[in-house]
Amino acid sequence: MKILKFGGTSVGSAERIKHVAELINNDEKKIVVLSAVSGTTNALVELGNCANQKNKAKFEITLRTLREKYEVVISELFDDLAYQAQAEEYIENHFALIQSADTDNFTTKEERIFLAQGELMSTRLMHLYLRSLGVDAVLLPALEFMKTSDGEPDTDYIETEIEKVVNKFPNCKLFITQGYICMNEFDEIDNLKRGGSDYSASIIGAAIKADEIQIWTDIDGMHNNDPRIVDKTFPVHELSFEEAAELAYFGAKILHPASVLPAQKENIPVRLLNTMQPEKQGTLIRADVTHDKKITAIAAKDGIVAIKIRSSRMLLAYGFLRKVFEIFEKYRTPIDMITTSEVAISLTIDDTSNLSKILDEIDDFGNVESNENQTIICVVGRFLQDDANVAVKVLQILKDIPIRMISYGGSKYNISLLVHNDYKAKALQLLNDGLFFENAT
Repeated sequence: MKILKFGGTSVGSAERIKHVAELINNDEKKIVVLSAVSGTTNALVELGNCANQKNKAKFEITLRTLREKYEVVISELFDDLAYQAQAEEYIENHFALIQSADTDNFTTKEERIFLAQGELMSTRLMHLYLRSLGVDAVLLPALEFMKTSDGEPDTDYIETEIEKVVNKFPNCKLFITQGYICMNEFDEIDNLKRGGSDYSASIIGAAIKADEIQIWTDIDGMHNNDPRIVDKTFPVHELSFEEAAELAYFGAKILHPASVLPAQKENIPVRLLNTMQPEKQGTLIRADVTHDKKITAIAAKDGIVAIKIRSSRMLLAYGFLRKVFEIFEKYRTPIDMITTSEVAISLTIDDTSNLSKILDEIDDFGNVESNENQTIICVVGRFLQDDANVAVKVLQILKDIPIRMISYGGSKYNISLLVHNDYKAKALQLLNDGLFFENAT
């Protein structure tokens, strides 16, 4: 069995829903994982914000705009008036649930229920459309088998429960389910955070020991650099799990960072494909890659804050680093890069939700300064730390770019550099030219 995940842009209109239906309507046994229709999750987040702020006027306008979008999709998706009426009834039930929210006493629990409606609606529409074509498909409610405990997937539960629901339909080859959404340990509707549909696909694939996990988006695989801002990029046809994980974590938007690990643990290949150009080769991620390129690709992660802590009094004291890290752990804030000197620590974070509290607590240890608008540029390849020439070449190419921090040796798959956002585009283009093209200057 294969797992096929389609993102929001892939099901962003009636035309694209029809196209996905063509792609999945074959004899292969598969579970199709869908994101919400593009723009829906943003609208649902906005509705939650309106409810929190008790802004009923804006709430009504946002809800009406979203409802009108779905009315257009339904009218263009179904030619049969009976199926169209059924789709309208389904979708109206979801909007009625949102409409009935108590905006005077809006809670986090209700907000999560709001956010789940996007995936519930997209899968309803896809399943009904397939039925209108006479295609035998089963809608698997993710809330019946996807569960987290303390924010992490409960893999034993998921494996047991998904087997139960799939085995109810031994003759069915096509299953549709929701990405992103789940239940938590309190039996409340929850989610896997943004990008969670990729994660859902990988978790489900690992649970059923799938033959392959396919992530379908609107780009033909993982590119060697960011094609939105860099000239002459190209798709990378093969990546190791380690390379893919580094690229995803450090900014490659095509793949959610968490989605590599479940597949890697079960050694399930992951294929990145283009919904709009399904004939393209895409990118295959697997353990036994055959390419021998030293440098595979470059990624950039924006929204980084650099924090420097100076403390000649405490830096070398026993337990000092532990105390600093405990502050970040307290606020569940991951650290991306870290360097140390005799009197200072520099580190970076990308989650700024508790930045002021973190800085206040660190201030007890010494002088603290923070700089926003930073970017981590990550050069990824195989065995980079075993070849000194790679690091020398990267630094030579960026000789005119001010570099704030360098991380080298923590992983043999990447070299990471911190620069100001203003230098991001230039640095990426210079590296692209200098590392991938012979005529580069």
